[in-house]
Amino acid sequence: MTATAVKPPPAAGRTRPLGAVLAAVGIPTFMVTLDNLVVSTALPVIRTDLGASLADLQWFVNAYTLPFAAFLLTAAALGDRIGRRRMFLAGLVVFTLASAAAALAAEPWQLTAARAAQGLGGAAVAPLALTLLAQAVPDHLRTAAVGAWGGISGLGVAVGPVVGGAVVEGLDWHWIFWLNVPIGVVAIALAATVLDESRGGARRLDPLGLLLSASGMLLLVWGVVDGPDHGWTSARVVTMLTVGAVLMVAFVAWQARNRTPMLPLSLFRSRGFTLVNIVTLTFSAGTFGAVFLLAQFFQVVQGLSPLESGLRTLPWTMAPMVVAPLAGIFGDRIGQRNLILAGQILLAAAIAWMALATTTGVAYGDLAIAFAMAGVGMGLTFAPISTMALASVSEQQRGVASGANNTLRELGVAAGVAVLASVFSENGGYTSGQSFVDGLVPAILVGAAIVGAGAVVAFWLPRRGATAPSPR
Repeated sequence: MTATAVKPPPAAGRTRPLGAVLAAVGIPTFMVTLDNLVVSTALPVIRTDLGASLADLQWFVNAYTLPFAAFLLTAAALGDRIGRRRMFLAGLVVFTLASAAAALAAEPWQLTAARAAQGLGGAAVAPLALTLLAQAVPDHLRTAAVGAWGGISGLGVAVGPVVGGAVVEGLDWHWIFWLNVPIGVVAIALAATVLDESRGGARRLDPLGLLLSASGMLLLVWGVVDGPDHGWTSARVVTMLTVGAVLMVAFVAWQARNRTPMLPLSLFRSRGFTLVNIVTLTFSAGTFGAVFLLAQFFQVVQGLSPLESGLRTLPWTMAPMVVAPLAGIFGDRIGQRNLILAGQILLAAAIAWMALATTTGVAYGDLAIAFAMAGVGMGLTFAPISTMALASVSEQQRGVASGANNTLRELGVAAGVAVLASVFSENGGYTSGQSFVDGLVPAILVGAAIVGAGAVVAFWLPRRGATAPSPR
């Protein structure tokens, strides 16, 4: 079956300046990335203001990642069928409205519900931003463009904790979400003006595939999120994980039989695509699980303000903004595999360093170098992972490949937060600074081990880049 991307006739042959295209996909990416970490430095303040529990704090993070992870594949598949630009704009509208709802939250459940709606909108933004970018730029500029896009993602990571801390300290934590509203309005107008419509090869919907993948991913991620609170062997968690796994197995079996699958299994004939997705999972789980706990350390243990805490994370969060574009520019020359491998090694070493150096009275200078190492490691990872995932597939499959890669990234975030929070709870808590450190150290060591396992997998990535599998 031969498939080609379809564009509307009026837009055929139309070219846009690279800066305009990057802005159209980069501002929404920045907004979605910012919201992943902007809450982190505000969690202690939100906990006090709303009377939230540790479980509520996890849900403020995981309520975003749960629908995000569950519906990424669905959003990418729908974008391929009904139009990627149309789906992208719909996601932006939902995300912007949900941000306003989060800003108005007065109870923990209200913030959790609004965060879930944000995640649903973000599920349409994240995979399609990269696909629309790859569609809009020539092949010879794609690696550099993805690197610039990675730098924009890095900017969201960099300023997230600082913006969150500054807003909480100068205004109120509700303004963290109000900031998204004007940015969202600008992003919607820009995307509608600059981006062209495109579709993937498959034109028929796969309703059964959509149902199986969305429900299976939802139950799997929900089971992982509930594991620390309800116990990994509880009937509730075991049932969700088991049913979720069965649904995903049924999804794979259906994709193998379906003539127009939403996730062509031929993607996984590429060794590069398969392995880079495994690294995406371990990278996200180990790194963001550690960030969830470390972002609270300076406030809970050392009594610093949210802004002071955010500023102290800058060596970690600022580095990707600088390193990611460089990785995109020099990625083809150095080798995507070499950059990913170096990034995972630096990250694992840095997180382990943080765990071993952390005490209640640790001086900031003892952690600053480790923070910088972790930031460089993240910067070396963002763009090469996305570049290799796209380079491993044909042009018509980029939307669903980006959706699969982002699904595993968000699954890793949810699993990492849940697993490391479980280790933290078993060894410590919020009762005192020492109790927090007692839980933090073993949890962060687990995060370092997860990233280290990804470094081993990264060693086997293709040295000369990935090649797209032959169409069926």
